[in-house]
Amino acid sequence: MKRILPITLTATLLASCTVGPNYKRPTDLTPPAFKEAAGWSTAAPGDLLDKGPWWTLFNDPVLNDLCARIEVSNQNVAAAVAALEQSQALVREARAGLFPTLDVTPAVTQSGGGGSNGTIITSGGGTGNSSGGGTTGTGTGNGNTGSSTIGSAGSGTRYRLTGGASWEPDLWGRVRRTVEQAKGNAAASAADLAAARLSAQSTLATDYIQMRSLDAEIDLTVETGKSYDRALQITSNRYNAGVSAKTDLLQAQTQVASTRGDLAELVRQRGVLEHAIAVLTGEAPSTFVIQHAAWAPVVPVVPAELPSTLLQRRPDIASAERRVAAANAGIGIAVAAFFPNLTLTGSVGQSATSIGNLFNGSAFLWSLGASLAQSVFDGGLVRGQVAAARATWRESVATYRQTVLAALQDTEDQLIGARQLAVTTTLRQAASSAADETEKLTLNQYLAGQVDYTTVVTVQATALNARRTLVTAVANQQATSVGLIRALGGSWETTYRTPPPPAG
Repeated sequence: MKRILPITLTATLLASCTVGPNYKRPTDLTPPAFKEAAGWSTAAPGDLLDKGPWWTLFNDPVLNDLCARIEVSNQNVAAAVAALEQSQALVREARAGLFPTLDVTPAVTQSGGGGSNGTIITSGGGTGNSSGGGTTGTGTGNGNTGSSTIGSAGSGTRYRLTGGASWEPDLWGRVRRTVEQAKGNAAASAADLAAARLSAQSTLATDYIQMRSLDAEIDLTVETGKSYDRALQITSNRYNAGVSAKTDLLQAQTQVASTRGDLAELVRQRGVLEHAIAVLTGEAPSTFVIQHAAWAPVVPVVPAELPSTLLQRRPDIASAERRVAAANAGIGIAVAAFFPNLTLTGSVGQSATSIGNLFNGSAFLWSLGASLAQSVFDGGLVRGQVAAARATWRESVATYRQTVLAALQDTEDQLIGARQLAVTTTLRQAASSAADETEKLTLNQYLAGQVDYTTVVTVQATALNARRTLVTAVANQQATSVGLIRALGGSWETTYRTPPPPAG
């Protein structure tokens, strides 16, 4: 014990050493503010924040229900949850290396002997016979000869109960760096889960908005088709009365058929989006139905300013940054291989020929030991591992910086989109109103014989296109709002409230 104790104390003191570089967040190319939004600032990534049910900003009960299903039914999210649980288990596994391992071994040994003959080699000088019902033999030695009696090997049972312990002190911080690496990977997995959830939610919201805009286009096309049917009937009556030419009738028929073809294509596109939403919610498309409904678009208002925690909320940036920390710890793990490993072992136990004597003091056994292992030649293996770990770190830093740049680009794109689409929607609304008025006037002029039917067809096609373009512009506004929320890692709202219903 006097020999082992100094070794243990020395190992404990050395265990405070940790080789390898300490982690520092890498610098990036983050500007102080956004180009496309005055007052919007950026910041380095930090802890993941709860983004809340951001989809409620669109005031659509069906969308609220669908997005809520993502958490429990989307399979990509379920896979990310499992990956997070695995990484958290690996942290516990790595942390176990800081502690000694203990084991207890109970054992029972049965032994016996027979009457066989054999030769026994002794260390003394002499030969002889042994008797007594056991083994007889002849021994040869240096010097004189003589007789010896070995006796019976007999038989019996021996009981043993031993406990052992072994500990490899973390002299150079290899285990602590391993724990640090595992924690970094676990934090990255948590960010990956948040990213998977946000991606699924934003994709579902975008698909749903596009599907509802198709519902609106279907309604427009159906109503416009009814007016085209009436125009066809009028043109047919005028042709039968000899007032209109056959070309007018053919143009009216062409317009009706083309509109019905457009309607069929819109129904197809809606079905594809409905199937995509089914998969996102973890359901089979064959059993999933979203009823056709009137579209009441709500476009969340983008604030004039955002707090400095903007990029702290993006899970992909947080994930990339945590992987840099994990890669940095990997360097320390590799460097620790340059230094020797100390292993301390000990055991205590009892051994007796009967259970009753097993716990007597005379049956007590113990042992203590220490071993030091150091590789003296590995052909450059450790140096190669260190070089690989440093290269992995540089790769993770570059990935982190690229992720930040891509996030800035994404946010700038969504900001300029939100600003310009607001202008576009206002102009599309004016164009649609003017086209509707022109359609009414032109049809009246045709009935009065002031214009030909070709003019009517052209004006009607222009009016329908203007209405559908307006629907698309509003849908693009909503989709850009979803894109901006995704680019920010969640809504800019700090509290969630139901927006007022749309006017009209």
